[in-house]
Amino acid sequence: MVLLYNTPGGMLEVMQLEQQTTQPVIRRLRRAEGQLAGVIRMLEEGRECEDVVTQLAAVSKALDRAGFALIAGGLRECLANESEDLATDKLEKLFLALA
Repeated sequence: MVLLYNTPGGMLEVMQLEQQTTQPVIRRLRRAEGQLAGVIRMLEEGRECEDVVTQLAAVSKALDRAGFALIAGGLRECLANESEDLATDKLEKLFLALA
């Protein structure tokens, strides 16, 4: 997977993420996809608002965790590859985008 980000100078840089980083994230997203389908089904069935909101919060948390896992994996790969610049400000910006 390729992670794109902007440098402070406005240039676009690319970080290639390994499959060992992306596969767990993909699994998380597939589960979140199933949860979201469940939320839609609950709305269509006219389920109680409290139940729907609870499940929607679970979907939101699952998406947040997938995003953080992806960024953390990218950070881990940057640290493992000492020949590349860590670009801490860029990684911080990506983390904050998930907040």
